[in-house]
Amino acid sequence: MENVFLSLGSNVGTRSAYLQKAVDGIAEFPGTDLVKISSVYQTEPVGVTRQRDFYNAAVWLVTRLDAHEFHARMKTLEQTIGRRRTFRWGPREIDIDILLFGDLVVDEALLRIPHKAMTLRRFVLTPLAEIAPDAIHPVLQETVASLAGRCTDTSAVERLPEVPLNFSFDIRE
Repeated sequence: MENVFLSLGSNVGTRSAYLQKAVDGIAEFPGTDLVKISSVYQTEPVGVTRQRDFYNAAVWLVTRLDAHEFHARMKTLEQTIGRRRTFRWGPREIDIDILLFGDLVVDEALLRIPHKAMTLRRFVLTPLAEIAPDAIHPVLQETVASLAGRCTDTSAVERLPEVPLNFSFDIRE
């Protein structure tokens, strides 16, 4: 079983509903169990800033799937939920990114682990630090809490306690 950390984002339609559909869909992946999910955060868009704010969250799960199989299922889930490709950094119904996958390092055209820009984005590090402050970035050998503390991104990231995401899980022995 590998510890996997994901970032979820949506800025189209009912943003919290798209995040919940992603959580529900990931929970159905074979050999995969959700461990913890962060609060939902409202965040400023990055890149193309003239669009609606995002809702973002982080998910911690464990899986028996390998990284490539997990990634393929994740991309299929995005399409099933209704993601439409527009333009880079454009609006999206759902965006699911693998941040960390155990201590794996992958640098391929379609899959990069750890996520190449995670250390530059508060909207990623803030929710991730909430649920896994001691997770280690396998290249930098630093904790998520340390990376979040050093992040120079100044974009707004606001916790939304009134927008919970729900999941059920079995307690493992």
